[in-house]
Amino acid sequence: MNKYIEHTLLKQNATKKELIQLFDEAKEHHFLGVCINPCNVAFASEYLKDSDVKIVTVIGFPLGASLTETKVFEAQKAIEQGADEIDMVLSVQAVKDNDYNYILNDIKAVKNAIGTKNLKVIIETDLLTPEEIINCCKVIKEAGADFAKTSTGFVKNGVGAKVEDIKLMNKTLKDSNVQIKASGGIKTREQALKLIEAGATRLGTSSGVNLINKFL
Repeated sequence: MNKYIEHTLLKQNATKKELIQLFDEAKEHHFLGVCINPCNVAFASEYLKDSDVKIVTVIGFPLGASLTETKVFEAQKAIEQGADEIDMVLSVQAVKDNDYNYILNDIKAVKNAIGTKNLKVIIETDLLTPEEIINCCKVIKEAGADFAKTSTGFVKNGVGAKVEDIKLMNKTLKDSNVQIKASGGIKTREQALKLIEAGATRLGTSSGVNLINKFL
């Protein structure tokens, strides 16, 4: 279970003390990685340099409304400062406008900018219909991204990762190499197990320690 978890701290009022706690917990419990804001990547890279904990950061977060050029710049700078993986937010507006060509080019541009580093694309399932989820997954696959990710966790009154959405994403992506990251609202052992069973290969959660303690 520990290698499914990206131990996450993305709140805007996070302190360095809280980040250090996050990093120490990730090392102690051998989590796959930490997911943090771009401004903290350099600090994380230095603090975690003697560990195998991956540094994951978010781009165009949380709205996905940045210009493509801005997302590319953010992603490149994050990689330069030590990020191992990039989680970018796609444009939900473009989804609602049925402009999947824009989304395709947006994702391709960021993927081209980071090369072999893993790119996860956050589709914000709480705001999408089942048909839109399917369409987003198809575009993610075509664009050459490595993961489709459910949520930012920042949608007001949003649920986050849902089993039915993971199943739908998994069905759409089953004949590809694209994996699924479930994120948002994952707080219990039962949730984690059901999401993994549905097809998630990564879990983005701020409750990683609680999940691990319940599995021990």
